Amino acid sequence: MNDYALSRRRMVQEQIQARGIRDERLLKAMTEVPRHLFVDEALWTQAYNDHPLAIGEGQTISQPYMVALMTDALGLTGKERVLEIGTGSGYQTAILARLCDWVFSIERLTPLSRRAQRVLEQVGVFNVNLRVGDGSKGWPEEAPFDGIMVTAGAPEIPQPLLQQLGEGGRLVVPVGDRYLQTLYRVTRRGQELVKEDLGGCRFVDLVGQYGWKA
Repeated sequence: MNDYALSRRRMVQEQIQARGIRDERLLKAMTEVPRHLFVDEALWTQAYNDHPLAIGEGQTISQPYMVALMTDALGLTGKERVLEIGTGSGYQTAILARLCDWVFSIERLTPLSRRAQRVLEQVGVFNVNLRVGDGSKGWPEEAPFDGIMVTAGAPEIPQPLLQQLGEGGRLVVPVGDRYLQTLYRVTRRGQELVKEDLGGCRFVDLVGQYGWKA
């Protein structure tokens, strides 16, 4: 296990700090959360490399830097209620849970949601609610949210997510075609929605009523 701790420190230093991420709480979370446990054991030796990995069901665990970039863009202080669209492996969920008060996470694929629940419990993350469903619709009964993160590419920003974003809240979402997207941060300031371009990226499809059709 010491080897994995060393790999995490190297990952944070070389892939995240070296690319400009400075949030100490975020760096600490990524140094401590055992990323390898969120992928199949056969991939443990690759878990801290600078690229995404397959997690089954045609889905992936994001590149460590992308996890850091999207989390950093939310500007979490520890008091927020955050909605995550696309639980996937649960790794991003675990990072968010270290940095906010509560995470609500939606996954459309039941096997992934169940596995994520098991691993999150294994690593001691309990301030999360997981749901299986259409993430493009959000989680209206728990809205508004201080932060919303979409970990799948959408053809356009889902309107329900904009509606569920609280005052001062931030939404981070990849938008584009099925091969290349732009990562956007949208901040609500009263009735105004301020949109920022955070750069290019590539994610699996956001499938749902307000995303791509299955």
